[in-house]
Amino acid sequence: MLFALPVGRASAETRVKDWVCDYRWREGTYQVKQLIRCAARRWHVPGGPVEAVAVAGCESHFDPGAYGGGNAGVFQQNLTYWPWRADAFGFPGASAYNARANIIVSVRMAHRSGWGAWACA
Repeated sequence: MLFALPVGRASAETRVKDWVCDYRWREGTYQVKQLIRCAARRWHVPGGPVEAVAVAGCESHFDPGAYGGGNAGVFQQNLTYWPWRADAFGFPGASAYNARANIIVSVRMAHRSGWGAWACA
């Protein structure tokens, strides 16, 4: 079954610029943590960067390739909802396994609604 995207793609204002929190996440855990801290400071999440890092560590051990129960990436985004979330939060067409996209989308979600959507929060 295909997941339908909402009408209207991400606007130019919604898309995240390439230079925002541009860390080399493929180089290891330290860079992934730096990316999480950067995003959490930029979008002000409950508990700040410390809570964001704690949630990601619990969810995936900072592994961009983590998968379990239909969830993927650093913050274990549900793959059913990922296409819509990626589009809505500035990464249209991005993979849930792209750490930068997964982290920034997740942090923007937490900025808007808190960490309640994550089991590790």
